Parts: sequence; structure tokens; C-alpha cells
Amino acid sequence: MALTRIQPPAIADVREPNFRNICINGDMAVAQRSTSDASVTTSQFLCDRWYFNLSSQGTWTLSQDTDVPTGQGFANSFKINNTTADASPAVSDYLNFQQRFEGQNLQYLKKGTSNAVPITVSFWIKSVLTGTYICELRDDDNTRSISQAYTISDASTWEKKTLTFAGDTTGALDNDNARSFNLFFWLGAGTNYTSGTLNTSWNSTVTANRAVGQVNLANSTSNNLWVTGIQMEAGSVATNFEVVSYPQNLERCERYFNRPINGSGQGICTAGAYNSNDAFGIYIFPVKMRTTPSIETTSGTSYYNFIGNNTGTSFDGPLVLSTGTESSAQIAFSSFAGALTQGVAGAFRSANASSSVAFSAEL
Repeated sequence: MALTRIQPPAIADVREPNFRNICINGDMAVAQRSTSDASVTTSQFLCDRWYFNLSSQGTWTLSQDTDVPTGQGFANSFKINNTTADASPAVSDYLNFQQRFEGQNLQYLKKGTSNAVPITVSFWIKSVLTGTYICELRDDDNTRSISQAYTISDASTWEKKTLTFAGDTTGALDNDNARSFNLFFWLGAGTNYTSGTLNTSWNSTVTANRAVGQVNLANSTSNNLWVTGIQMEAGSVATNFEVVSYPQNLERCERYFNRPINGSGQGICTAGAYNSNDAFGIYIFPVKMRTTPSIETTSGTSYYNFIGNNTGTSFDGPLVLSTGTESSAQIAFSSFAGALTQGVAGAFRSANASSSVAFSAEL
């Protein structure tokens, strides 16, 4: 029996088979900061790596939700719920969510060369408000951008959208760990961003051309929007959403944000009493962070303890990152008011349900 060589069409279009999705946490599975946040009036993160970017356009509740498109393999979505409307935004108001990218991770896009490749963005979205929405790519290194409109046709119905953007032969991305590139999903904007002509090809960024035609999600407290399965990839074909295990997804998020402590009775790190007032400990990050991070920590009466020499000594906080690198941080606990014994070894622990320690190296 003659053997016939079988070609593998199923993988013919696969590019960058490992982590071909440039977006991290596109399935909204990781939410280290919180799974819900109400009364949001300023920009912030909720689901890891997704920045809700807001300037004076309504009040919102953000949440990691379980409403997802049926049969697509997703367990979570990012829900955006308007709780205070702004039907008439000021000229400089804006409302979008975005992910930001390091230039060193995008060199294979060949941007700024004659071989620049297209970029395809695909995602699942559901909104109470139908109409025109804008997706934008922006190159921060060279102040260039391109926008594309898409339509949400059916209210409160999951729809899959696929948008392909041309490659940009002008302006190479910096090969470093700084913010070089952005993916924007516009939800509303004042006339500063909408009064021109939509920029549908790569050009120097003109603010008035960025979000022309965008509906205003903030115009009613009835407006909710959900999104999940966001994938951005090299090439002109949208492949199936790249499934990444939760541990891998979390690890990639922790390069930018790491929250080891959230609640009471959790060990932070081993420590030693430098003198009777001050103690120091070294915390090793689970993955190497993008850059030396800042520390984000809560404080309050007896929020933390130094456990050593057969006793526990309370400390209110906040914790201080006294020195650090991308790999570790030296944490200082101070103002023990002579309660420590110099040279005693011990451990730092959280001691209140509201105790929190996090490290941020976000773009």
C-alpha cells in the first residue's frame, strides 16, 4: 500500500506557536488586585494587564465576571458597568481600556522596515449599547497610530470581532523593556478625540482622529459591557485563542504586578532586628520583574507582626521598600519604639484582614 504524506493544514498559519498571543491574560483569568471594584472614577487596573483608562467620564463598577460566550472555553470576562452616567462628555474626556507592551517583545513584527507584518486583533464582546466602537494600535516610541471601527450589532449578545491592521513600515520599536506599543479599546471620548477623520492607516498621531464615531458607553446607567478572549497576533489571519495554563498566565502577569499578601496571618519574609526600632527582611519575587518595582501596601493599627525571640511585636505599617532590584526587595519595618532586641531573627507576617503587600512594575 502506497503511503501518502499528509500535510498539516491545521498548523499552516500558526506563527510564534508559543505565546503567539501578544496580549497577556486575554481570557481575564488573573485578577490579583481584586475581582470587583465599585465607584471607580479614575484610571486603574482590575484584571491583570488590562488598564481601565478614565478621565471624567462617569462612575463605574469593574469586575471579573463569569458571563462568557457559550462553548468557547472561557471562564471569565471583564465586566464594565456604568453606575453614574455622563451623557455629555467634556471635550477632553476619554474612556477606554488598554494593554501596554514592551518593545523588546515585539521585534518580530518588523515594524519600521519594508517587511513589517500585519497585526490581527480578535476578541469576544457583549454590550447593552449597540453601535460603532473603535479599536486603536499606538506606537509610543514614534508617536504613530492606526484605528479601526467595528460594530456591536445586537444588544446584550456575545459577538466575535476580528480586525486586521496593516504593518507599519515607518518607525522601529525600541528594543528595551519600556512601554513602546498599546492596544486600545475605546468606550467613549470627548470631541478632542472624535472631531477629525478616523485614522485608518498608520500616521503620526493626531488626537482628533483617534476615536471618531465612537459611541458613548457612559450615556446611561443601563450600559454594561463584557469582553474576553482578546488575542493580538502577527499576521493577517486570526487563529484560535491561544490557551495558556493558569500558572503560566499568572507568571507572565507577575512580571508587572505581584501581590503576595492579601489578608491576615500570611508570611511575608524572614527578617532580622537591625536595632531596637528597625527590622529588615528580603522578599524574593516569584519571577523577575520588568524593572525595580514600587511597593503598594496598606497600613493601620497592628496590621503586621514581627515574630521572633518567642514573642510577637505589632507594627502598623506601611512597609517600605528600602532597596530593590528586578529580583528581590529589601523591606523595612520601622518605628517599633524600642520594642525589638537587636540581632534577633524572626519573620514578618500580616495580622489584619485588610493587610496587603504588592509590588508593581507596570508599564
